[in-house]
Amino acid sequence: MKLDDDIHNYYEHLVLEKIETMGFNKSKDADFLADLTCLVLNQLPPRYIRYEVDMAFYLPMSERRQMEMNVSHAVNNATKYLEANPKQQEEVE
Repeated sequence: MKLDDDIHNYYEHLVLEKIETMGFNKSKDADFLADLTCLVLNQLPPRYIRYEVDMAFYLPMSERRQMEMNVSHAVNNATKYLEANPKQQEEVE
């Protein structure tokens, strides 16, 4: 068993889903998306799972909604931060 293949943070799925819903995957570059994802996940508690189907089956709807609200709040905070602090273009010589 390779742990890095079998275990993952369920919030990763929710964050990527939210980013796609907001259209950032089409309007932002890869660096922005990577930074955004890291900033968002660092605001959320880890929720490690082995199988996505277990989470979908056993997670109460109220908890799922709370997780989605947490993700929305974290994405909004991270987006504001990144837009207020754009990366400096590095000079290539």
